Amino acid sequence: MTDRPSIAADAPAVIEARDLKTHFQGRTGIFSALAGVKPATARALDGVDLRIREREIVGLVGESGCGKSTLGMSLVRMYHPTDGQILYRGDDITKAEGRRLKDYRRQAQIIFQDPYSSLNPRLTIGQVIEEPLIIHGIGNAAERRQKVIKAMELVRIPAADNMDRYPSDLSGGQRQRIAIARALVLEPKFIVADEPVSMLDVSIQASVLELLDELSRDLGLAVLYISHDIATVGYICNHVAVMYLGRIVEEGRAEDILASPLHPYTQRLMASIPRMEPGETPERVELRGDVPSPMAVPPGCRFSSRCPYTTALCEAVEPGLSEQPGGQRVRCHIHDDSAARAHPDLTPPRAGHVTETADAGILAETLDHAG
Repeated sequence: MTDRPSIAADAPAVIEARDLKTHFQGRTGIFSALAGVKPATARALDGVDLRIREREIVGLVGESGCGKSTLGMSLVRMYHPTDGQILYRGDDITKAEGRRLKDYRRQAQIIFQDPYSSLNPRLTIGQVIEEPLIIHGIGNAAERRQKVIKAMELVRIPAADNMDRYPSDLSGGQRQRIAIARALVLEPKFIVADEPVSMLDVSIQASVLELLDELSRDLGLAVLYISHDIATVGYICNHVAVMYLGRIVEEGRAEDILASPLHPYTQRLMASIPRMEPGETPERVELRGDVPSPMAVPPGCRFSSRCPYTTALCEAVEPGLSEQPGGQRVRCHIHDDSAARAHPDLTPPRAGHVTETADAGILAETLDHAG
């Protein structure tokens, strides 16, 4: 894990979500519509609170389909939220439209997962990076060229040798650096990095992660780093939030979440990280069942159908995010003192169970060996 500076708890947020919800309306057939049957609603994002401060990288992890990308795309207003608030430096931009929305999008950029499809193959590298400047009406041709060169220097791609090349001429790692340069050319304050290294090999992952870390520090960027791999999150993040079925179920400092996860779901994510020690065979831990559909969210705790510690309370009442003595916040009745007193049948996980199979430094070791 990198030695990132701590961020003061009272530092103002660059971007903040308050009870943010993004629902998608399903479709229904013509006969169902005539019969008055309402289409089902997918509650992809269902009440999320999150704040990211200057020079802070917040990791967002969870299984595929849990709502991570929906949160990122909602924060940059690629999706229109159903309810809740998005605050940019205290300014509510949840329903911003027109010029105000365009101005916000200049400050909030996104880096997509696939470096092979996120760049227009018909444009040269210089044109790809210059395009956002043209859209926002920034500078003349000479001024834009200087900004493109500066952005390429930031991501360590020599402009003289690459500006007139096409994306097909570059490797996957180089393409992702160009995607980062395209996001940086507008000099944003907030960046969503949506699984930016998942399609790259481990040695390239290391260089891209280190670049994001360096840019966050040097440029004062607030970064939401989305990943399904909790190990890569531990490599560069100050803070980690774990999502399950549209809700954050645990959050806290990266070192705390990785070393001592409290929520049973987080513990099982940690147990999935491979061990580096030769000859060691860790306990195999699997999540039973499938993730419930966001179109039919179960009552009570959303993880209750897959949790080994489920009780009747869990199936009936959804827990809130309770703050623990160490500062972590967890959405679980087991760690809610009032629930535990009222329901003695709640059985907390055994100390060290599952977490013994994980190590916060695993990815760092992997990347160090690869690089």
